[in-house]
Amino acid sequence: MGLFNKGERAERSTAKSGALSKRGASALAPRTFSMTVGALEEALLKEFPAEDAESWDRTGLTVGERALPVTKVAVALDPTVKAIGEAAAAGANVLVTHHPAFLAAPDGFAPEASVALSPGAGVWAAIRHQVALMDFHTALDVSPQAARVLPGMLGLRFTGRFAEPLAGSRRKGYGQISDVPANDDAPETLARLAARCTAVFGRSPRVWGAPDKPVKTAVTATGSAGPTGKAALAAGADVLICGEIKYHDALDLSQAGLAIIELGHDASELPLTAVLAEALCKAGVPESAVVMIDQSDNWWHPEAVRV
Repeated sequence: MGLFNKGERAERSTAKSGALSKRGASALAPRTFSMTVGALEEALLKEFPAEDAESWDRTGLTVGERALPVTKVAVALDPTVKAIGEAAAAGANVLVTHHPAFLAAPDGFAPEASVALSPGAGVWAAIRHQVALMDFHTALDVSPQAARVLPGMLGLRFTGRFAEPLAGSRRKGYGQISDVPANDDAPETLARLAARCTAVFGRSPRVWGAPDKPVKTAVTATGSAGPTGKAALAAGADVLICGEIKYHDALDLSQAGLAIIELGHDASELPLTAVLAEALCKAGVPESAVVMIDQSDNWWHPEAVRV
């Protein structure tokens, strides 16, 4: 899988510029393609098998008709009502996301702006706009394609090992174990590694641990850390870099000697949309038919804004 620098990630993550959808416009690029929604789902399930997902998860198509032809495919982290509308406005009739539209089946459907107002608001919007919804949540989390994303972005050396390996596989799992390169022959410090995270993700993380703590081994985990925190501690890691972690878990783990850098759930997972976009191209969808939806501005830090 190709890894992108900060500028390329920003280019790929913005729907306004349409950077990814404008690529592949050379004379050799395919102008049209023929694929059904069901064929697209089948191709993506080969990359992110449903059997790799957690038993409670939703994987693949949740809303839509498999027999319909694909026009364009939009990619986003979350299938919000707004994202579904943006996908339709861009001419896409499929929205591929990391997170599912629902886990428990909705018990009500209404044309609202958010599932906070009606649990089936996303499903209503998808049907109204004729946009099929499919996701590859935890199947993507444990995939080899996703494993090198955070280590690569942060300049870590992924060892190929996992704090929580997937049963029956050596190439899949949660919590990538990486070596942290030394800084001028001295071990990297927690403060400098946290500053690197700020530079890469553009947001200040929450950090647990002494700033001058040497860090030689890191475990990276997108989204919620969950049990990966204890697994990282058991693996002898110096620091856990994750999307989010519960307060008491972070408190207990940090006092046991494991430093924690908490990036923000969405900040840690937005790069996975690039993995999904690459999987779409591998499945036969031309880049000109892939639309990236920007969801990087859901929240902000007051100290980052000049008044």
